[in-house]
Amino acid sequence: MTLRSVILGTGSALPRRRVDNAELATMVDTSDEWIVERTGIRTRYVAGEGESTTTLAAEASRHALEMAGLQAAGIDLIILATATPDQTFPASATTVQAALGINDCIAFDVAAVCSGFLYAMTVADNMLRGGAGKTALVIGAETFSRILDWEDRTTCVLFGDGAGAAVLRAEETPAEGGRGILASKLHADGRHNGLLHVDGGPSSTGTVGKVRMKGQDVFRHAVVNLAQVMKEVLDVAGLSTSDIDWVVPHQANARILDATARKLGLDPAQVVVTVDRHANTSAASVPLALDTAVRDGRIKQGDLVVLEAMGGGFTWGACVLRY
Repeated sequence: MTLRSVILGTGSALPRRRVDNAELATMVDTSDEWIVERTGIRTRYVAGEGESTTTLAAEASRHALEMAGLQAAGIDLIILATATPDQTFPASATTVQAALGINDCIAFDVAAVCSGFLYAMTVADNMLRGGAGKTALVIGAETFSRILDWEDRTTCVLFGDGAGAAVLRAEETPAEGGRGILASKLHADGRHNGLLHVDGGPSSTGTVGKVRMKGQDVFRHAVVNLAQVMKEVLDVAGLSTSDIDWVVPHQANARILDATARKLGLDPAQVVVTVDRHANTSAASVPLALDTAVRDGRIKQGDLVVLEAMGGGFTWGACVLRY
């Protein structure tokens, strides 16, 4: 037997407002055909009045706790991955903690943009196995619509808002064939800051800033880095691509998903795709896609699943688990 972090439940939340490409075409010089051809995106959700990163995070967390059959009071650790916190401080995780009615637990945010959920999962896994707690709530939540330049058609069509969450519990499982996180691998390379960033911040400009991206450069790095890190994490786990049942990737662009699958020799049918419905929700995209595939019955208990993502920084990473 070995101690592993097992996913007991997943959950997700989306804003009320759904925005399709036709609506965007009334705001910027674009079209449904242009967006679909280049990104695969058809709709996205945009937060409105009364909706924020933490309200979405709390809703996703409640759904995850319900699936896990747990009360919020049983949570020992909350890690929230986001690039769009409600406030500069305190951590949005503490706002979620209060919203869930938890009086005391470890709670903090992780900032790794689109890779944030993978970073948060890895930190939670290590803390649980190290004895910091028994049960963790790991969340990815974003309201990227609040930092978009709605006059820049190259970026504003790409992103959406949402949240996803997973409940992890440290459990003794069989060393061979047991459930839980088997391996994780994380990377960062800050030399590429200028390719995908926000041009503001409290220390640099005193403003929130807007998303800026050099799309073709990001695309090239993403295909190479994601294929590399997936091979690395499978090697650590002693697995090969033929062992994998499902890949749940960061939902940035349908072309990146297709190119990565081809580079790894994966059947496209094994790749969970929600980018057409949700667009790029940054740290929320992996848990949103995971929850979608769990709830529609594709991902079943015992399946081997790889999660992977790359985001601004650059940061990138992958995790292989037995669901």
